[in-house]
Amino acid sequence: MMEKVVSTQRTFFRKGKTRNISFRKEQLKNIKSILKDNEDAIFQALDADLHKPAFETYETELLITYQEIDHILSNIDQWAAPQKVNGSLFNFPSQNHIYQQPYGVTLVIGAWNYPLQLTLNPALGSMAAGNATIMKPSELAPNTSGLLAELINDNFEPGYLTVVEGDAETTQALLSQPLDYIFFTGSSRVGKIIMTAAAEQLTPVTLELGGKSPAIIDASADLPVAAKRIAWGKFINAGQTCVSPDYVYVDQSIEDQFCELLQQYITEFYGDDVQQSPDYARIINNDHFNRLTNFIDPEKVYHGGATDSADRYIEPTILSGISWDDDVMQEEIFGPILPVLTFEHLDEVCNSINTHPDPLALYIFSSNRETQDNLIQSISFGGGCINDTVAHLGNLELPFGGVGNSGFGNYHGKASFDLFSHSKSIMRKKSWPDIPLRYPPYDGNLKWLRKLSNLL
Repeated sequence: MMEKVVSTQRTFFRKGKTRNISFRKEQLKNIKSILKDNEDAIFQALDADLHKPAFETYETELLITYQEIDHILSNIDQWAAPQKVNGSLFNFPSQNHIYQQPYGVTLVIGAWNYPLQLTLNPALGSMAAGNATIMKPSELAPNTSGLLAELINDNFEPGYLTVVEGDAETTQALLSQPLDYIFFTGSSRVGKIIMTAAAEQLTPVTLELGGKSPAIIDASADLPVAAKRIAWGKFINAGQTCVSPDYVYVDQSIEDQFCELLQQYITEFYGDDVQQSPDYARIINNDHFNRLTNFIDPEKVYHGGATDSADRYIEPTILSGISWDDDVMQEEIFGPILPVLTFEHLDEVCNSINTHPDPLALYIFSSNRETQDNLIQSISFGGGCINDTVAHLGNLELPFGGVGNSGFGNYHGKASFDLFSHSKSIMRKKSWPDIPLRYPPYDGNLKWLRKLSNLL
């Protein structure tokens, strides 16, 4: 079956229809129109999968997707046009350009935590670049996956854009086919499987993974703002966000004040009984629920800790007195549990973070520009914010991606177009003049080549 899916896409791509910029624009506008017409169904699907509030669904799934489409439509003519570059003296006279060429058939493997946006957004970049695109949404969010399959497969030619549903076996079957580009969002464990499969056919791949993304708060920070923005970034989508603050490093002199403020904002956001709040999501499934509850050490709970397995509910939880030896610090949490660590000197923070795999994001709360710049330069991470969390994803001019164990390859905005395009370099020359220096026999030519090179 997967062989037929890829073959259908290959046949469509070879017709050349996707190379037309007007065609690409038409298809992108079509996606936006379909999403707009089906917003209520999307709200219902995300609620069924994650108990996601409608506001969060619109903010983090739909709005980001709409903005991506609008940004592409406004800029695609410029991005796709041949780019003129300077020539070289050795090839004078010549005209030199870079052409953006689609790869062909691409596979986008989405993630369950933002099951609409993290499947569609990379696909938009693939479409903008002129590829035929296969989307494989996560089976862990079955309602969103099913709706996405219905909306796409009922409205687009299968050779151009198609959604394939299924589990890990379906993904493996797709990966065994001759693809031209693979884009994956998910865990580092599965990312290694994807990359191994891609290597078998030398297929280029982008991996958007995760990691333990820290927030660092020094004594100069505006503490109420830091606590409020960390609480928002951590507990949106019940902590199931790849760039959410995984843990906090706070100057030990302000730890108590920070934890008090954090507790205050949790109550302000979600009320005294968070489980009854219409604004708080749920854990995706029982396996993830059980994994997360094992991280909650009752002796280290500063706030929260309540759970309800029948509802897949975990209260926003603050853990204090934490060190790198605790179980909660051994892997990415990906849930509403926030460990708080303390430091005396920032050097120890840099050393601790740099001895572990590179995080996807880093958040620095400080009013000291020197401190900000020092941390940015001293720690390897994908991207982040100064005095905020998560918000850098909202700027389409900022490429998004990881480094090291948190992934590689950037997308969003023009970075998405570039990612799914091959830059083809072309030099145009006329038949005359035809300088004899480069041709054999070389007798006497070397001295002239040296003189010429001195002019460069």
